[in-house]
This record gives sequence, structure tokens and C-alpha cells, in this order.
Amino acid sequence: LFRSMTDPIILTVSRDIAAPPEQVFNAWLDPAVARRFLFATPDGEMLTCEIDARVGGRGLIVERRPSGDARHRLLFEEIDRPRRLVFLFAADPAEEGQWTRVTIEIAATATGARLTLTHAMDPAWAAYEEQTRRGWTMILDTLSDTIGSDTIGDK
Repeated sequence: LFRSMTDPIILTVSRDIAAPPEQVFNAWLDPAVARRFLFATPDGEMLTCEIDARVGGRGLIVERRPSGDARHRLLFEEIDRPRRLVFLFAADPAEEGQWTRVTIEIAATATGARLTLTHAMDPAWAAYEEQTRRGWTMILDTLSDTIGSDTIGDK
């Protein structure tokens, strides 16, 4: 399902969130919360947010955007509550062989939690590196606004 990559592109985005690690972790697996930040855009309408929160479980998030419906698929590989979440990710119209791996690590801080997201992408997707980084940054900003009382900083 996930083909091995030679020298993958590694994107890392971190965010300090003023919420406990458990709340930050659970947001990714609770469809009622996830639909408010995960692949949500300001001018889109969330149509579907289905999450089967178990190892081997899948997620489907579909948002209607002015350019058409954006479909995002997840396949959960590791769920280590509340520290680590690993899933395979594909945005349609990707083929099954075009999954990439996303790792989310959450650590407690004095004021809440630090979330570090690492996305390993095949070099074939190099042209999308900055767009992908901006997308994850927006998602983490929206997550922070959704569950955190304020954003502490961006590293």
C-alpha cells in the first residue's frame, strides 16, 4: 500500500497549543471536532468527516470547495494515545499507490501541548512541498483556534 521512498521529502510543522495533550490528540480522531479543522478551508463546506479511530481504520474527509469536492483519505497505522498518531494520507485523485505518511507527535508543555507533524512525501511530489507545508500550517492554526485558548508561537 505504501511504497518505499528513496530520499523522501520530509516536511515538519510544529505548533504550541493551549490545551492538554489528550484534547489535542483526541481532536484528530473525533469526527465532530476534526470536521472543524482537518482539511477545512474558509470558503469550503464540510460534506463528510468519517473516522474509524483504530489501527487499520480509515478516514474520509470531503469538503465542497469552489473548485470542486476535495477528498482526503486516511489509513491509521499507529495510535498511541495521547503521544503519537501515524496515518497514511492520500488526497484524491491520488491512486492507492500514492499514499504518503503523516506522523503526529504531541508532548506536554507548561501551557498545554506542542504538536509536531511530520509528513514524508515521495520525491515525485516535490512540486507540492510548499503548498503542502502551507496546508498543514493552516490546519494546525485552525486546530489551535478550535481547541486552544491562544496560540503560543510558531517554530
